[in-house]
Amino acid sequence: MREPNEIDFWRGFALVTIFVNHIPGIFFERFTFRNVSISDSAELFVFLAGWALRKLVDGPAGALSARYLVLRLEGRAFTVYLAQLVIAQLAIALLAGASMLLDAPFLLDWNNASAIFADPARAHLGLVALTFQLGYFDILPLYVALMFASPLIALSYRHARPILLPASLAIWAYALAAGVNFPTWPTEGAWFFDPLAWQLIFVIGFLLAGEDGIGGLARRCRKWLRRAAAPLVLLGAAAAWTGFDPWPIALPEPKLFFVFDKTFLSPARLLSNLALVAVFAGSFGAISRALPNIAGFLSQLGRNSLNVFCAGSLLSLAGQVFRFAYGGDVVTDAIIVMFGLAAMGAAAWASEWRERLRAKTSREPAA
Repeated sequence: MREPNEIDFWRGFALVTIFVNHIPGIFFERFTFRNVSISDSAELFVFLAGWALRKLVDGPAGALSARYLVLRLEGRAFTVYLAQLVIAQLAIALLAGASMLLDAPFLLDWNNASAIFADPARAHLGLVALTFQLGYFDILPLYVALMFASPLIALSYRHARPILLPASLAIWAYALAAGVNFPTWPTEGAWFFDPLAWQLIFVIGFLLAGEDGIGGLARRCRKWLRRAAAPLVLLGAAAAWTGFDPWPIALPEPKLFFVFDKTFLSPARLLSNLALVAVFAGSFGAISRALPNIAGFLSQLGRNSLNVFCAGSLLSLAGQVFRFAYGGDVVTDAIIVMFGLAAMGAAAWASEWRERLRAKTSREPAA
């Protein structure tokens, strides 16, 4: 397994904060960085997913032909898709079991789950098609969509590099200007994370991960970028502390360019995330020296991000149910967080143990 590094560390950090933030009202959510920023861990998670894609394309998949590169990336996308189906069904079972155990039928309506129990045939078709999404289980469908589109990004980078970022910006701007989003079904509505808008931060992460192009430029100008980004980080913190959010009625059209909208990844949220990246990039060395155990733990979570994300999503839902059953005081919330972090760590450890066992078995001679 690879040594702790900055990307895995921040992925682990994002996974922990997503776990906490997906338990509404929990005491510890007030200490996550969304309280001091316009953006939150969703932007960081998608940005780092794009970064990881670039490392794959430049590294293990660098020598693959276009055909095999597409197969490799689509295979990864299919794995993420299957993970989404599994955790969605487990979440539904958890809500159903909690409803019966606690004699609380209204739990079947939590997190947009009511359609599953009221109209199971169409709702299950929607789950398979990703057009029906449970609340707090809607970021993985975005990741699935981005991964299925990743061969287009990778091949554009290989063969039409100059147009990749302009094309991504144009799609994002069109989504904001026209308010275009993927519809949900059978319930009416739209995806909580619009893939047409969120692909931009995925592409930016992909490009910044490289040693050439804007990635190389960002590294050469890191000191100046950090200085320019610091005021943006402070402005974002001030907006979060004061609860400032532009009043839509007073804004010009198209309003999505000016509000702090998460669904369409508004410019303010995008700039907030990039400013945080600029300010904290390169800080892993100091963090790992000051807090080696925490750095190692978060890096382990980040190395096994898909399995840990799935575990964390289910643990967040279990935490919601636990708070309903036993109250939401500080002691209860501390138990939830400690158990959740331990379980996420166990999921990461089990994933690496399985990989070590597989590697050991492959090296052993056949009997």
